[in-house]
Amino acid sequence: MSDTFDLAQQLGHALKARGLMLATAESCTGGGVAQAVTDVPGSSEWFDCGFVTYSNVSKTALLGVPADLIAAHGAVSKEVAAAMAAGALAKSRAQIAVSVTGIAGPGGAVPGKPVGTVWFGFAIGERVHSECILFPGDRQAVRDQAVHHALRTLLHILRG
Repeated sequence: MSDTFDLAQQLGHALKARGLMLATAESCTGGGVAQAVTDVPGSSEWFDCGFVTYSNVSKTALLGVPADLIAAHGAVSKEVAAAMAAGALAKSRAQIAVSVTGIAGPGGAVPGKPVGTVWFGFAIGERVHSECILFPGDRQAVRDQAVHHALRTLLHILRG
């Protein structure tokens, strides 16, 4: 059993115990968080849906992230991560959501945002918390670490 599977399973138990549903809004992870949670048997009891919004247009169309917010701060930003998480809650039946937007590489770096920069948004009701992590490694390593971090942080939030 992998560490990621174990985290997803623990997250599922915590969500189910609290009667909560989860939604995901992902960009650089390409649905990796949703895949991790749906690998757990019975996840339909606590996972509502996942949005893979890789393009800026899809972030706006599917999650309601304002295009001017993306233009002002970039897709990889605190503001967009927060808006993605809030949008996932608004567009789902979930009570808790996570968003992931980042630069997995090998290209895409811009000044102040090197490869490995990943912003996360965590929304519960009206509260939204964002955080940035700089992950080392190649594209797959960044994506794997981002999925793991999202699961671990959600579990931490629920255990509170």
